[in-house]
Amino acid sequence: MLLGFFDWLATTPGSIALHESLYAYRIVSTVHVVTLSVFVGTAAMLDLRLLGVTLRSVPVSEVARRLRPWTVAGFVLMIASGALLFYANPSPRYQNIFFRAKMAMLVLAGINAWLVHRKVFPRAAEWDNDPVPPRSARRAGGLALALWAGMIVSGRMIAYDWFDCGRQPQPAIINLLEGCLTEPR
Repeated sequence: MLLGFFDWLATTPGSIALHESLYAYRIVSTVHVVTLSVFVGTAAMLDLRLLGVTLRSVPVSEVARRLRPWTVAGFVLMIASGALLFYANPSPRYQNIFFRAKMAMLVLAGINAWLVHRKVFPRAAEWDNDPVPPRSARRAGGLALALWAGMIVSGRMIAYDWFDCGRQPQPAIINLLEGCLTEPR
């Protein structure tokens, strides 16, 4: 069902124009990488503070407050440019194991961030000035760093067609993970 929608989406004038444009796709891709760098860089600084590795003399709340505008701006532009990159070539992206891994990690990172803001930061007044935050904060920071590293690697791997639904036979697990239809639609 989703694949049919993405096949249709690829035939829309905007998708075709973006995919076939000499400059637009490259510009959007560049914006995506630059804003990814801003977002992940600022998020990593906060996560490293949560781990107690950097900025140990600065309260966690101060680090978060100062980085928040850059982190939010980077995130919004990164998601918007990523959506445009997906729109430019939706079906092959949807059926790409690395794209799917990246999206799964993005969801997990979002859940982790939500839990941090819901469970860890409300008690930050108790440990805000501690050079090494409590285990829950360190765990959340470490998990976030691991997920972002995994997303960056997966995002980079999207460009390489190691597994392609059009090249059969493939192992059944690959077909399953990519959502390949091995029988005609």
